[in-house]
Amino acid sequence: MKPVIAIAFLTFGLAACQQAKEARITTETPVVPQPKTIGKARSEPIFYNGKTYQFNLTPGTGGAYGLAVSGMSAKQEKDATAVATSSLRYFACRDGQDSKLLSKPSFANGRWSMQARCV
Repeated sequence: MKPVIAIAFLTFGLAACQQAKEARITTETPVVPQPKTIGKARSEPIFYNGKTYQFNLTPGTGGAYGLAVSGMSAKQEKDATAVATSSLRYFACRDGQDSKLLSKPSFANGRWSMQARCV
């Protein structure tokens, strides 16, 4: 009985080897995913730490974006920066890219404003 089982395994093993795929050599360049691009300004409600804030994203020149977060106080610079940079990564940066501030956040008229880019 054991030789029959060994022959069955050998047969199935050889059958699996016959389905090998061919290697393909090409001179074409691979398709690289392009970054997400937005052609116009975007405004989104963002839920953060139990509250909803308004986030505005404006494309600028040279890959920079104008970011604004409304609804936070003048003491929430760190929170505004966190909301703005993480929202930029989500809405505009390629997967795996980070965002980096280009200017120090400024607070005026109940709104945090800054510039950032994907890196």
